[in-house]
Amino acid sequence: MKKSNLEQKKVSVEIRRLSKSFPYVLKWSFILGFISLLVGSASAFFLMALEQVTQFRESKLWLVYFLPCAGFLIGWFYFHFGKNVNKGNNLLLEEIHSPTSIIPIRMSPFVLLGTLVTHLFGGSAGREGTAVQMGGSIAHQLVRFIPLNIKEQQTLIILGMSSGFASVFGTPFAAAVFSIEVLRIGSYRLRLIVPSLVTAYLSHWVCLFWGVEHSHYPQIPFDLTGIIFVYLILLGISSGLVAKLFSWSLHKLSELFHRWINFPPLRPFFGGIIVALLFVIGLNPIYFGLGLPTIQSAFVDPLPVETFLFKLFITVITIGSGFRGGEVTPLFFIGASLGNLFGYLDPTHLSLFVGIGFISVFAGATNTPFACAIMGMELFGWESGIFFLVTAWISYVCSGHISIYTSQRIGRTKFLSPSSDLNKKISDLFK
Repeated sequence: MKKSNLEQKKVSVEIRRLSKSFPYVLKWSFILGFISLLVGSASAFFLMALEQVTQFRESKLWLVYFLPCAGFLIGWFYFHFGKNVNKGNNLLLEEIHSPTSIIPIRMSPFVLLGTLVTHLFGGSAGREGTAVQMGGSIAHQLVRFIPLNIKEQQTLIILGMSSGFASVFGTPFAAAVFSIEVLRIGSYRLRLIVPSLVTAYLSHWVCLFWGVEHSHYPQIPFDLTGIIFVYLILLGISSGLVAKLFSWSLHKLSELFHRWINFPPLRPFFGGIIVALLFVIGLNPIYFGLGLPTIQSAFVDPLPVETFLFKLFITVITIGSGFRGGEVTPLFFIGASLGNLFGYLDPTHLSLFVGIGFISVFAGATNTPFACAIMGMELFGWESGIFFLVTAWISYVCSGHISIYTSQRIGRTKFLSPSSDLNKKISDLFK
């Protein structure tokens, strides 16, 4: 009888525990579903619009001549109506590190339209920044309707970032890791990996439901020989140095534009003039816009040696002067064309080198080696995963304490980097 009473008490305690947790589970199930549905749909619309804009521009290359006017228009709108969202991805990181207010919903339409205008007139920019900003700002609006504490509000932004990244690139596992790895260098909020992964996959499926197709790349088989291993180490080091050059150039050029030009709308105007002049003097049109066809061709055909440098230069001018869009797809272009150079040394492993460069430059520029390695596995196959892990880590170390995200914090110092940088923001290192 005593044993029966004890069992009944245990059952009643468990029932009470479940009854208390049920509202919490229900609340977060709604939140995950809400974010996934809205952000996945927003990303689908963005990708379809971007495809139409890109096709239109490629059929009318003369639109590049109007890039300065487009830059002035973007700068004018942000100057008058978007000052509090002008920081882009860095605003999301700042709100996660030190919450102060709700991210304005205007961030979504502003970055969406700004990115489309940038691509319509030939600016060299990407799409990750747009999707992540839309995801973070849309998700954070739930604070207006659901009572949430500070940590839960931070979680909203992280889930929105994961959702946007996954739906725009079609790599949900990498997106889940990226959203928790990008916050602090060498530090991870592992408790969020499950909800981040769930949101990423749901958003990815929502995007696919709308008929969006993502880029497909060749599967890279595992093939290890002594000389290939040496090439991969050299490519990892080169990727880190190129990523460092890209990030440093981007910050320095942006600093120069701010120092020399007081009226913000004129910064992208003059940046647009420089890009348009490059087109006038004969710069190949492959360097304008996303450059996805060139990334695809890098896996099968040799590219000119200077390809990665030209793309780096024109992207730094575009983003550094104030045009909208992300840096990640241009980093893919830069990395793929850098890896393509190693195909001159060993043409039989061209696709391997291109795939390694593709993810390694990205890893060095964002300080997210594990997310980038996982992205490589999702895009190019899991068989060569060890290559992606090793080279992404080498690039991450060789890039030093720098990043395309100035609000990223240093949670753990890198090998051979100053220990005094610990807990500082990237922007602090440029002062």
